[in-house]
Amino acid sequence: MSQTIPATKAARQALIRRLIETDAIHSQGELALRLESQGIGVTQATLSRDLVDIGAVKVRGLGGAHIYATTDSLSVSEDTDQRLTRLCAELLLTADGSANLSVLRTPSGAAQYLASAIDQHEDPLILGTVGGDDTIMVITREPDGGLRLARQFLERAAGESPSFHQG
Repeated sequence: MSQTIPATKAARQALIRRLIETDAIHSQGELALRLESQGIGVTQATLSRDLVDIGAVKVRGLGGAHIYATTDSLSVSEDTDQRLTRLCAELLLTADGSANLSVLRTPSGAAQYLASAIDQHEDPLILGTVGGDDTIMVITREPDGGLRLARQFLERAAGESPSFHQG
């Protein structure tokens, strides 16, 4: 097989991104085999760095198995509000708040994915997020907005338009 992909980091990462966005990739080993079939050989360490560089995270797929996904793999036709609502419905397990903090729980591996969608939404009431493996801390600008924001995320998860009422 002749190689049609240049042996550059950028080309390799573009191929990895394309493979993740078009196929359900369950493991680094599976991804390495797919790359090899395209004429690209990589070490496990290089593949791990590439996955971090492109922002790939493991999320629970529709069948329940963990697969790789990138934040870019979200449909470009969705606006950030629709995307955030859809991801809350798919990934949000619980939400609670206190003072100016909301704590959101997701399946293992999905927190950074949802946190990125929250950040991309650019809600003026949200100062920022910190995403771990299965927990997101959302910091509100309002000193007492944590519980209210948690409720808004739960409303999104239920498919409702979030209410922005006080109290």
